Amino acid sequence: QVQLVESGGGLVQPGGSLLLSCVASGSTGTIYTMGWYRQDPEKQRLLVASMTNGGSTRVADSVKGRFTISRDNAKNTVYLSMHSLKPEDTAVYYCNTVSHNGLYSWGQGTQVTVSS
Repeated sequence: QVQLVESGGGLVQPGGSLLLSCVASGSTGTIYTMGWYRQDPEKQRLLVASMTNGGSTRVADSVKGRFTISRDNAKNTVYLSMHSLKPEDTAVYYCNTVSHNGLYSWGQGTQVTVSS
């Protein structure tokens, strides 16, 4: 199993920036993809961005050009750098990993609130 601990959420004004971090522990050798999802008002978890071990990325259209995902594989850490934040980015952000055999792991979530 993989355990995930997120940090870096908080309250920021529109146009501001935040950096989310997520550290993985446990069976980290099984990880293939690390990424971030956020939960919408209908409680759906939607992909924000993800990155495979090989560096291939997927980024939601709604955040392209504003959010950047990166990984430090030596530290088993994934980051989400968020800029030009908008009120509609407000959500609980969840760190996610997918193993080579398709198993999902989730962090506890971190709240991001964009408000003046």
